[in-house]
Amino acid sequence: MAEPLFIGKGRQALHLLPALANRHGLIAGATGTGKTVSLQVLAEGFSRAGVPVFLADVKGDLAGLSQPGSESAKLKERLARLDIEFAPEACPVRFWDVYGELGHPARTTISEMGPLLLGRLLNLNETQEGVLTALFRIADDNGWLLLDLKDLRAMVQFAGDNAKTFTTQYGNISAASIGAIQRALLALESQGAERLFGEPALALDDLIQTEDGRGVVNILAAEKLMQSPKVYATFLLWLLAELFEQLPEVGDREKPRLVFFFDEAHLLFEDAPKALLDKIEQVVRLIRSKGVGVYFVTQSPLDVPQDVLGQLGNRIQHALRAFTPRDQKAVRAAAETFRPNPGLDVSQAITELGVGEALVSLLDEAGSPAMVERALIAPPRSRIGPITTEERRRLIDSSPLRGHYERAADRESAYEILKRRAETPPEQTTSGSRWDELLGGGAAKGGRRREGMAEAMMKSASRAIGSQIGRQIIRGVLGSLLGGKR
Repeated sequence: MAEPLFIGKGRQALHLLPALANRHGLIAGATGTGKTVSLQVLAEGFSRAGVPVFLADVKGDLAGLSQPGSESAKLKERLARLDIEFAPEACPVRFWDVYGELGHPARTTISEMGPLLLGRLLNLNETQEGVLTALFRIADDNGWLLLDLKDLRAMVQFAGDNAKTFTTQYGNISAASIGAIQRALLALESQGAERLFGEPALALDDLIQTEDGRGVVNILAAEKLMQSPKVYATFLLWLLAELFEQLPEVGDREKPRLVFFFDEAHLLFEDAPKALLDKIEQVVRLIRSKGVGVYFVTQSPLDVPQDVLGQLGNRIQHALRAFTPRDQKAVRAAAETFRPNPGLDVSQAITELGVGEALVSLLDEAGSPAMVERALIAPPRSRIGPITTEERRRLIDSSPLRGHYERAADRESAYEILKRRAETPPEQTTSGSRWDELLGGGAAKGGRRREGMAEAMMKSASRAIGSQIGRQIIRGVLGSLLGGKR
């Protein structure tokens, strides 16, 4: 049985039970009240329990998880108040970075992202999303891989040039929608998002690792990525959806298979259409049966939709300010989500908490929220704050993944196929019409080519993104063509 995670101390010691850690959680509070340290305490606690962790480091100060902490006068004072010993300890860490600068490159493919998430990333309206969905279907039906942005650009250009040909089977593909998608792709490229797409794509197995019985803490360097908030939120949402799609059902476990921290969680829900919010709520509700715990980190509970908030059983609420009517509403909302404690005025306490203090309510052995308590959060055993460039480089160079993700691949996909066929004069086609060849018409040679491509895809790091089964897995919930009911 996994040891409970010591979180802090109120009237008594407060522990998070690993068996109930997949019931999700919330860390909330105003800037500078201690949210990041609470996240660090939870992350290293899960690591000690043998649970791998994924988190995004949006300010650069969570990299300290990779180094042992050191005692200071302030730390000694807190240890005395908590009546605990200090045992400095580093966590096994893997660094990831979409831009490949501060960690192993973290990529996905256009096909894996799917039209629903990509449509949000491109800020498309409903009509434009419909056209994007049609482009994915055309590519799928013809076995054309969409791996990176140049593949998608080629597909958009091809569909725009031949829109009338597709109208009957795929619906109207208007020039206005094609133009809007092309402009959105240019804007996305200007944000450096081309680094996000390509191969080798991030393999989930590489995130769910242990070293010497301790869970590996996967840290996504997100300081630069946060300059493009929608790219940041969409990438993490894709990763969450992938975990849901690919991991098998495991039921109740003595500890989670993986814990996923979503920092700056308001970005996940900001401006999201209702259809996407419904899918997010579905994933959060069902992913716990896959052994995954999801912990949202944000300033106010109001940043999280009510349907999602109601599923977050383990809560650490740091101080909130009550200067404006919205602030006061947030205080009331936070107070109302806790199980009342007759000896504590929660609304008042939220505004009085000091740095490192929090209102804590964790699930008990019966799975019910315990009464909220005002508590002093335990200090982390690892370093609080950033690490040096040399320390980071040593860890990246000594990683067992070193070299794999750094070697980008660019195999044949939609761009190469469409470019080659566009350069082939019509009179050189050997069977059927030109459109039969372009659209996968029934020629045996084309059929063999597509079959060979599918076989290669099944063996590739992209996890069968071109096969029919692969497409159902990859775009089943948040990226599916038909809302996960194919």
